[in-house]
Amino acid sequence: MALSRIWSAFIIVAILVAGFKSIFWEDAKIFSRMVTGRADEAYDSVYYRMTGSPEGSGITSTEGFVKYLGGYGYVPADSAHPASVLIAATETSDSATLLQQANPALRVFTYRSIQSRLVKKADGIIETCKSAVNISIGLIGIMALFMGFMSIAERAGGIRLLSKIIGPFFSRLFPDLPKDHPAMGHMMMNFSANLLGLDNAATPFGLKAMQSLQELNPDKDTASNAQIMFLCLHASGLTLIPVSIIAARAALKAPNPTDIFVPCMIATFVATIAAMVLVSLRQKIRLFQPVILAWVGGISAVIALLVVYLVSLSAEEVQIFSSVLSNGLILLIFLLIIGGALYKKINVFDAFIEGAKGGFETAVRIIPYLVGMLVAISMLRTSGTFDVIINAMKTFFAALGADTRFVDGLPTALIKPLSGSGARGMMIDSMKTFGPDSFAGRLSCILQGSSDTTFYVIAVYFGAVSVSNTRYSIVTMLLADLVGIVTSILLCYMFFGG
Repeated sequence: MALSRIWSAFIIVAILVAGFKSIFWEDAKIFSRMVTGRADEAYDSVYYRMTGSPEGSGITSTEGFVKYLGGYGYVPADSAHPASVLIAATETSDSATLLQQANPALRVFTYRSIQSRLVKKADGIIETCKSAVNISIGLIGIMALFMGFMSIAERAGGIRLLSKIIGPFFSRLFPDLPKDHPAMGHMMMNFSANLLGLDNAATPFGLKAMQSLQELNPDKDTASNAQIMFLCLHASGLTLIPVSIIAARAALKAPNPTDIFVPCMIATFVATIAAMVLVSLRQKIRLFQPVILAWVGGISAVIALLVVYLVSLSAEEVQIFSSVLSNGLILLIFLLIIGGALYKKINVFDAFIEGAKGGFETAVRIIPYLVGMLVAISMLRTSGTFDVIINAMKTFFAALGADTRFVDGLPTALIKPLSGSGARGMMIDSMKTFGPDSFAGRLSCILQGSSDTTFYVIAVYFGAVSVSNTRYSIVTMLLADLVGIVTSILLCYMFFGG
């Protein structure tokens, strides 16, 4: 019921906000954007003039700000195209007042307020439905490959061996699971893939884990305790090396693209621990057990040593190391699975085909869930609901007299639970507007690396096993996300606040 209510609320709120903007902001195109809009549509040109300097408003450079505006269709006015918008340091400055008196139709905005008027093109309902199906089709090949190899590993006994290795830890964290159950091995493969940033591998492993857990679930429509614990840990997004974030910072010419690595690592680790603690409290699992403490302590030590090593590398060396480690590990897993299956005299190709068929069926099964969730999220974006929330937060913290630098990085955090690509776009926008080494730019990067896309995870993983009652999983995931957000903000002030 929780998912149903949240989904309904998304749609209702989006339509109400769009209706308000249509009437009071005279935005005649908003309903068209919501239904038939496309992210690759050209922007209508808006000609503007600037007076004063944007640097006093926390913007890194005038040149960068002009480029940022250009991305939204804003073009400097010239003799052939008079300005319809004036951007000034303050709306009541002498120069702004004189120019508006000369041209009463000129709309005046500050360097801050103009940003609330900029609406990034996004896919409407029709295009989002196509995207949801394309995502699922794109998953078919990957799912078939990895589930085929998982089937070989199961027949050869590799998954059960992995389950025995991690059994002492998982048996305490997942007390409802039988000893050495294959689901433990599937979950471990998923967590390992996530840790290395292997999204393509993590999803098939995770879906296989959900299917294994569903076999033990007495109520097939309702999420079990084990499924909730697994998904909350998965959604916390523990990743060792945020390669895509480092690459984006390097592309935007940040002097030190890897300087956000340690804060990212700490933030995502804290979010994961928070998820584990929150679920354990609901399920009355005792965390202060020697085995759990030893495993968590050991993992923490390995992560700390890896952080110390990676900090000593350059941005290019970090990306090379990550590529070798992650891709090399995938090939090593394939080699071990095939080698073990040949040793056990398994019919390797038949086992692969059997598992691959399951991958195809799973990818098709999640299409309705993806369509429903992505359409609701699209409506929130195209209606401007996100912008309303962000601007309200800026006003609130400014009224309190608090340092509002962190608010400029919050769009990434607010969109991340809903849309991974949307959050990535917000992160890049923040770095383009304020600079990659600005407080907001760095914070948006840390927030991007602190968690996974909660509602996408809910739609795909519960949809794959047809679970409709998610119980308290959404609330728990969002609370873990909140812990990650607060931790990210504190870490950004700690590392870059000066």
